[in-house]
Amino acid sequence: MDENRYITLLEEHDVKPTANRLIVLRTLDAAGRPMSLSELEYKILTIDKSGIFRTLSLFREQHLVHVIEDGGDGVRYELCHSHHDGIDDDLHVHFYCEQCQKTYCLDHIPVPDVDLPEGFVMSSVNYMVKGICPHCATARHRT
Repeated sequence: MDENRYITLLEEHDVKPTANRLIVLRTLDAAGRPMSLSELEYKILTIDKSGIFRTLSLFREQHLVHVIEDGGDGVRYELCHSHHDGIDDDLHVHFYCEQCQKTYCLDHIPVPDVDLPEGFVMSSVNYMVKGICPHCATARHRT
């Protein structure tokens, strides 16, 4: 995405395009996979942890990122591909590698419908598959 598209995307979500917000957005987009706060902090050396977290919180409120329980001990943040300011309509399955501890988007696999019992109201869904990613599986077979 070019810089103008990042600015437009922020504005579409009612987020003022500040320098820090553009950096966080650009980093999430470049990663192409969900990232933890510590991964973002490692990649973004010009913004402190609290600044990154505040930006992510705003992005979440404005439906610009998904917050995903990573299958381990934390959460990861992923750029929302629907680019709709009111709802997250691009739900898909995620895969957590138990060896390298990375979380991958499986964009082509939708989250299955869940028929909830009467009286239950769903506000979000987190569908995580755990196992070994192709890279780690290949490395295992070599040793």
